[in-house]
Amino acid sequence: MAGMRFGYWTPVFGGWLRNVDDEQTPFSFEHVKQIAQTAERIGFDLTLIAELNLNDIKGQEGPSFDAWELAAAIAAVTSTQEIMTAVRPGYHLPAVAAKRAATIDEISGGRFSLNVVSAWWAEEARQYGGIFSEHDDRYKRSLEFVSILKGLWAETPFSFDGEYYSLSGTYLSPKPRRAPIVYAGGESEGGKQAISRFADAYVTHGGTPEELRAKVADLTARRAAVTEVPFQSFGMAAYAIVRDTEEEAQAELERITDVRGGAAYESYQDFVSKSQLDTKVDLRDYSVSNRGLRPDLVGTPDQVARRVREFSDAGVDLLLLQFSPHLREMERFGEQVIPRVRELEARG
Repeated sequence: MAGMRFGYWTPVFGGWLRNVDDEQTPFSFEHVKQIAQTAERIGFDLTLIAELNLNDIKGQEGPSFDAWELAAAIAAVTSTQEIMTAVRPGYHLPAVAAKRAATIDEISGGRFSLNVVSAWWAEEARQYGGIFSEHDDRYKRSLEFVSILKGLWAETPFSFDGEYYSLSGTYLSPKPRRAPIVYAGGESEGGKQAISRFADAYVTHGGTPEELRAKVADLTARRAAVTEVPFQSFGMAAYAIVRDTEEEAQAELERITDVRGGAAYESYQDFVSKSQLDTKVDLRDYSVSNRGLRPDLVGTPDQVARRVREFSDAGVDLLLLQFSPHLREMERFGEQVIPRVRELEARG
């Protein structure tokens, strides 16, 4: 079994907690750069850069970086980590996105990948003029969008005539050094059907080892029904709390889930009503994004390492982690948990 890969979410909002105002994670590129370079040094393989024009964590009036500009900047100041950038078809022209992806791929030396997100936030689409149709239609659009990306990366000239997009004799140069890996996630029937056809890898919100084992089996079977090429990876989002004692870790969990509501929860109804999730999300869960508390990566380094191993046994080979304060807690995880996970892997 291949070893677990560790990724982190670049803090595009300056933090990840809806109930904590000051997370000691400055909203600046200099801090993002420090995080990225530190992550490479301590054993992280990948960063995921979320794409949202409004701040989903601190409220609509809070700051948020543009994912693609930030990806290019991170690519220029790092050398090893994979840079997975979210793309939402309702906000991009596919040929232009293919060109931008090829450019960032060149800047990074072939380390660029995409997380195709079919979108869920209706209010953001209203404010920014994004295309936001009914749920399954968004996945159908994503299927065409990715078909065009992959076509342009492989062929010159490339033509496409679909329900949503049409291209005729389009040239794209330069090509990526390698076709960027396309990750995608979804829990609805329509979403899983589409993702099985267009994605190279599957990513999902946080869950228990039992839930992830079932998802991996389900998506593996769906994939096998449409192609002989298996998914390259199964990833999961999670929020990690590592402390010297279990009591300290639980105290931190209680601190960050002290729900107070307000502006940080403006996106809650859109998230639960527009996403067609397979697991109910309450306000306490929503204290952290992407159901990050559900995997229960909370405890001492040994406890968290053993929990990571449970997910590896369930078929997960990529963790996409959030921390707060991001830099300090990411360093703690890299120095105390990742080596323990590697020891467990070596034992088999």
